[in-house]
Amino acid sequence: MENSIKIAVYPGSFDPLTNGHLDIIRRASALFDYLIVGVLNNSAKNPLFTKEERVSMIKKCTDDIKNIDVKMFNGLLVDFVKENNASAIVKGLRAVSDYEYELQMAALNKHIDRNVETVFFMADIQHSFLSSSIVKELARNHGNIRGLVPDKIIDDIMEKMY
Repeated sequence: MENSIKIAVYPGSFDPLTNGHLDIIRRASALFDYLIVGVLNNSAKNPLFTKEERVSMIKKCTDDIKNIDVKMFNGLLVDFVKENNASAIVKGLRAVSDYEYELQMAALNKHIDRNVETVFFMADIQHSFLSSSIVKELARNHGNIRGLVPDKIIDDIMEKMY
């Protein structure tokens, strides 16, 4: 049996980080020896926060988790995984629609590199409706985002909105 460190990458745009994201980070960091939160720009989305701001917010909310790192990346996820000596990709699933998309992505990543596994985490039921888009829309319209994002970054989000 191989006795190596198990490193995983949890990729996302995290624009902004939600309590659902944070839940997956905590659960994945408990399962793997080391977790890298990979912050990317999704070309299909127009981010509110810069990658640097997103990294900063994630670090602020995860400073109590010792076996993680937060890094920015561009390009193919599989390349980022290999560059960081990781063997797994962590993905959170909220609904069947997430599963269908993520299954395709997992198959593509496996096609690119047979050694990279994808591990799916089911969203906690209290976070199953939650997305960064919903948080931004609510904040834009002066809605209460408390309980949807970590308290440590509420001011950062509201400041960016106005």
